[in-house]
Amino acid sequence: MKGTFVHSAARALDSVSRTVTSSKTPAHIATGQAGEDAAYFHLRKLGYIMVARNWRVPQCKGELDLVAWDGDVLCFVEVKTRTTRDVKPAEAAVDERKRRELAVMARNFMRRLRREKPPSHRFDVVSVYFSTAAPAEITLFKNAFVLP
Repeated sequence: MKGTFVHSAARALDSVSRTVTSSKTPAHIATGQAGEDAAYFHLRKLGYIMVARNWRVPQCKGELDLVAWDGDVLCFVEVKTRTTRDVKPAEAAVDERKRRELAVMARNFMRRLRREKPPSHRFDVVSVYFSTAAPAEITLFKNAFVLP
């Protein structure tokens, strides 16, 4: 029951939002948003405390999909969503360029925390696979990469 009501309410509001808005969202964008929602609720079930979703700063390219506390560790979570495994694994899409981009965003985020000592942090990747017949398959890769 924990979180079930909130999850159901969020899905209902998303459904109403899609019905009310006149513009059509491209399928790949809708899939990505659904994957981020699934990852958000999955991480909450695992005990993560969410701090931010789709965090951006004007000076940088890109965004942080999810930012959360896992105990006393601040986690920057990149979510990759796919409907098929035909090309390459979802988590493989977090290449060197994407890692550098995430690192810049994470530094900007931590600067805004205004703490004397920056918290310990890590980069996690969540892969989400949707198929028509089964529930989403969600895999968490803790500490997926380390930057110097």
